[in-house]
Amino acid sequence: MVPDKRVGGDSIGRTAVVGCRSPTSSADRGLYRKAAESGGVRLVQITIPSGKQQAVLDTLEEEGIDYVLTDETSSREATSVVTFPVPKSAVEHVLEQLREVGIDESTYTVIVSAETVISRHFDELSEKYAEEEDHSEELISREELTTKAEELARSTPTYVIMTVVSAVIATAGLLLDSPATVVGSMVIAPLIGPAMSASIGTVVDDQELFRQGVRMQALGIGLSIGASALFASFLRATNLVPPGIDLLELSEVAERVAPNVLALAVALGAGVAGILSLTTGVSSALVGVMIAVALIPPAATAGLGIAYMDPSLAFGSTILVFVNVLSINFAALLVLWYEGYRPKSWFREEQARSAMLKRAAMLAVAIAVLSMFLGGVTYDGYVAATTEQEIRDGVADELAAVDDSLSLVELDIRRTGTIPPQTTERVVVTVGYPPGDPPDPLAERLDARIEAVTGTDVTVEVRYVLRETT
Repeated sequence: MVPDKRVGGDSIGRTAVVGCRSPTSSADRGLYRKAAESGGVRLVQITIPSGKQQAVLDTLEEEGIDYVLTDETSSREATSVVTFPVPKSAVEHVLEQLREVGIDESTYTVIVSAETVISRHFDELSEKYAEEEDHSEELISREELTTKAEELARSTPTYVIMTVVSAVIATAGLLLDSPATVVGSMVIAPLIGPAMSASIGTVVDDQELFRQGVRMQALGIGLSIGASALFASFLRATNLVPPGIDLLELSEVAERVAPNVLALAVALGAGVAGILSLTTGVSSALVGVMIAVALIPPAATAGLGIAYMDPSLAFGSTILVFVNVLSINFAALLVLWYEGYRPKSWFREEQARSAMLKRAAMLAVAIAVLSMFLGGVTYDGYVAATTEQEIRDGVADELAAVDDSLSLVELDIRRTGTIPPQTTERVVVTVGYPPGDPPDPLAERLDARIEAVTGTDVTVEVRYVLRETT
């Protein structure tokens, strides 16, 4: 609905009343033109119920907001329509003030982003809220946030298709051991919406939005793992991938089979960045890639484990998927509540608080339980690094004790399995010696030294390399 034009002091068509704070000449308007930077201005249009007009106008006057008032003839419940520009950060506060004078949830309200505002006092209004709100000046209103979440979590064939395509590309990238291809799969993954919608639905007490977000997340993860498994099975059946390929030799796969606790930091950071991209009105495209980093490659790795019937491969990556998705939701939920997003009524706010606490507690417990696996991987990695260094030092000392001319060229430690706890199974020691007779056999001596470090029975293989220097 567009306000009627004015010629001089008369209106054309329905009555249009301009708030008394507006400029009166084109020269003044030219002086007070305010361009909307980064979508920082909102134009709000509200129908005013019968008997509430003066209260609404008084509220806008008290807030120092310029407005345009027009008659409403299409509804018997509303007598007029008021349109006014406000800074993005002021939308929530102004709507709350208007609700107190009778503008309830059933009132027709439209909020759109404005490109330019011509107003004498808009700069003053912007500065007022910038001073009062500090960080929250960047936040969008609850209504805008809910609308964005509903749009992003909408179940459409496009969501399904893009998720499947993303998983297929990620699978190809893993098998090619190509980081660039894996990153490309993340760019097109549409997972940020569902991941954020469940948290938004919780804090604003919108149960349908919450359930929709949970359903879409489950659908996205299921599709990713299933599509990856089917695609990898097809590649394996048609021999498009070498039959003897060792998936654990691929770095892109190996890093997602046994993830450590740093993966938790990535997921939590993705959740914080994702929700801030929505609450501040910033484009979520790049942040969506961060969400996909935590979900798509691990899901594709789980699919590979299923296709190649490798339980350890499927288990480790599946645990990582669940840890990441829970951490993303947990971080988003806490940030939303911290930023002050609440339902409109006090009663619903108490309900939302209770739901938020319960869901946050459940997420925290689930993350803690699953993170035991990540902690085990991290500890096992520490033990492996420490053991390797002790074996290296022990072998070097033993060689020096036998003959100073001997040197440790290479040390290859092979461990059992892919999931902790792992033990040292085989050690291959490559020894360099100068021209002349080869040294006496060293396997028994090195075996005793290495088993003293590991505390287990280890197979030790010694290889000799003739070393000549100038």
